[in-house]
Amino acid sequence: MSIDELYSIYRQSPGVQTDTRKLKPNDIFFALKGPNFNGNTYAETALDMGAAIAVIDDKAYYTRPDKMMLVEDVLHTLQELALWHRMQLNIPILAITGTNGKTTTKELVSTVLASTYKTIATVGNLNNHIGVPLTLLSIPPDTEIAVIEMGANHQLEIESYCRIARPTHGIITNIGKAHLEGFGSEEGVRKAKGELYDFLRDHDGSVFVCNSYPYLLEMSEGIMEVITYGEADADCTGQPLATSALLGVKVTSDDTVGTLQTQLTGAYNFPNVMAAVTVGLYFNVPGARIKEAIERYVPSNNRSQVIKQDSNTVIMDAYNANPSSMRAAIENFTGIEADKKVLLLGAMMELGPDSVKEHQALVDLLQRTHWHAVVLVGGDFSKVQHPYLFLENAAAAAQWLQQQQFTDTYILVKGSRSIGMEKVLGN
Repeated sequence: MSIDELYSIYRQSPGVQTDTRKLKPNDIFFALKGPNFNGNTYAETALDMGAAIAVIDDKAYYTRPDKMMLVEDVLHTLQELALWHRMQLNIPILAITGTNGKTTTKELVSTVLASTYKTIATVGNLNNHIGVPLTLLSIPPDTEIAVIEMGANHQLEIESYCRIARPTHGIITNIGKAHLEGFGSEEGVRKAKGELYDFLRDHDGSVFVCNSYPYLLEMSEGIMEVITYGEADADCTGQPLATSALLGVKVTSDDTVGTLQTQLTGAYNFPNVMAAVTVGLYFNVPGARIKEAIERYVPSNNRSQVIKQDSNTVIMDAYNANPSSMRAAIENFTGIEADKKVLLLGAMMELGPDSVKEHQALVDLLQRTHWHAVVLVGGDFSKVQHPYLFLENAAAAAQWLQQQQFTDTYILVKGSRSIGMEKVLGN
């Protein structure tokens, strides 16, 4: 069976699935496999549940030739089908990548666009070699704009996603220190994220660039259309407003948007908000709809959330952490006016040989400010010199926090996902 024949089946099916627990009748089941699982073992089950066809790559499970497609590599076939579908779509596709703020920017941008257009966006952070093709295959024919998030932890990964998604527009939110084990250095991160710009440069695409980051302006040279945003000297300008823990933004280049009161914490979210405003204006979304969409957006999944607990205010930003995002969160927390401020910080992961040095740098930053209390949790925080409380894991931090019985306190919770810092609130 060829890809075009598989595509004909796809056009008649509700969609594709890689998990039998989510399977609907007439879905196409792709039997992906990895180091700890083999989807081929579920092919028969998927067909029994009503799948239209199961795509497999292990001859041992090729038991129903009439309902199975045997291929060399299921993942490659999934990506091929996604590309085939992409080539049938004549719509703008906006790709978003970067070190920090990818998912928040994607959520804000897609919320703004959805106020005016039929918009499809990456669900959650399904931004990898499986998530990107699945997102493309979730785009129905009546879609007017798609927003695709692209994550990466090694070179040529973004390039491979661009070959499948073929974006027409792009955003790199920023470039910092993350996944250094895979990228090797911050320059390696820049090269990898820049693969999005490379694709758009070669295919007459357009990019939205935050001019607060000169390296992005430099990297975007030669791209056919560059639309800038920032605090000054940009196509779309605005100013962050200090409103306690929550971010306000005054859009200064467009009177129809005006002043926004977001549900996001931290001035580090200002570029993410401005990206959404800029994209909205570029695609002729009315200013009033842009304002309403951004103000309505409430972050979830432990990203930039402000949580009230009795008299305490918790800033929960524990979905992930790297040196640049951790520094931004600490500096933002420093600027919040409060008598009592407590930090519970989980260790950062995937930093390679620089890990201890980067953890020490954060401790040095913390010591520039007086805090009511600081708790460092897990990982390489155990290997640095500091005057603070160190605990082995998030469970111990949760127990400590419960014992303190804080009142009228601001609490910052942040750390890499694998540390599970959201557990400190008993979640």
